Amino acid sequence: MSEDRFETLAIHAGQDPDPATGAAVVPIYATSTYVQSAPGDHKGYEYSRTDNPTRTALQTQIAALEGVALGSPGGCITAASGLAATSLIGHLLKPGDHLVLSNDAYGGTFRLFDSVLSNYGIQWSAADLTTDAGLTNALRPETKLVWVETPTNPLLRVVDISRVAATAKEHGAMVTVDNTFATPYFQQPLDLGADLVLHSSTKYLGGHSDAVGGAIVMRSESLYERLKFMQNALGPVPGPFDAYLFLRGIKTLAVRMDRHASNAALIAAFLEADPRVDRVWYPGLESHPQHDVARKQMSGFGGMVSFIPKGGVDAANSTVQRTRLFFLAESLGGVESLIEVPASMTHMSVEGTDLEVPVDLVRLSVGIEHVDDLISDLDRALG
Repeated sequence: MSEDRFETLAIHAGQDPDPATGAAVVPIYATSTYVQSAPGDHKGYEYSRTDNPTRTALQTQIAALEGVALGSPGGCITAASGLAATSLIGHLLKPGDHLVLSNDAYGGTFRLFDSVLSNYGIQWSAADLTTDAGLTNALRPETKLVWVETPTNPLLRVVDISRVAATAKEHGAMVTVDNTFATPYFQQPLDLGADLVLHSSTKYLGGHSDAVGGAIVMRSESLYERLKFMQNALGPVPGPFDAYLFLRGIKTLAVRMDRHASNAALIAAFLEADPRVDRVWYPGLESHPQHDVARKQMSGFGGMVSFIPKGGVDAANSTVQRTRLFFLAESLGGVESLIEVPASMTHMSVEGTDLEVPVDLVRLSVGIEHVDDLISDLDRALG
């Protein structure tokens, strides 16, 4: 009997019954320090900035879902937020290094590289990573990292991870893939050649909009040790209560993602057929420019849909204010449906740059409510 299927790992990886009590659920180890029988004689834990048993269970769980089994080289490092995890990866770079950033990246990622790390001599440039020329023209002798989002936020472009990884490796650069939108259930970037996989676990991994966190997964032991050292030195660690919430949320990741994706596919088809809508982006639509790439590297197309209603920014703003089930809010990936205008919300920081998004773009995070109710809500909001 196989015990390494995704749904089974989500519930059992790193989550053996507590040896002290037999508790079936990993306890919340709300402690900052651990008693030692003699100096240096401890049970694997000294101080909770360095390690915590609840966090260890979560890291084992996420690593297993990204294809890194317990005992294999590498592993998972969880952080206090997705941007905290991004910052740790940024600290792999040194002054004079250059990174290539997808030209449709999350605004917070752009802000970190453009307004923070650039102050320390780290250079960056944006490129369309959906084309061969986009990456090759952006590479420089000092390029050390290629940062991929796929699907991207918010235009849902799909980047061929295998192609980008092969090109980057020829150049001697590492590849990080932000797998937040797809999750390990629908996409396995390490198998496609990525060096690092990043998650804002706030989103689909947690799934209930009640905790903030991030995660990095890798198969390189040297990268793991470097990032582990930096996390201990810099301190962006999640607390045990948040780790517990993510452990709980991930148990249902597979069933939630199936529902997110099936709802999103039906909503995307509804919007594409609606005369009140100019354009729809969803990787599962045959009209999507990278639909074939998505089919090749993803087992499902996710729960994010973006569209532009006819009538410009006024129509976009009025639509998002008229929904009842789709809450007007930032973030994504929870069981509840959300709607936003990225240009004036999550992506304000990219205005006037190569990453600028259309001002009339509407982004949906499709939840797991009944799809007929969600479609009715959008139908009413479109006016």
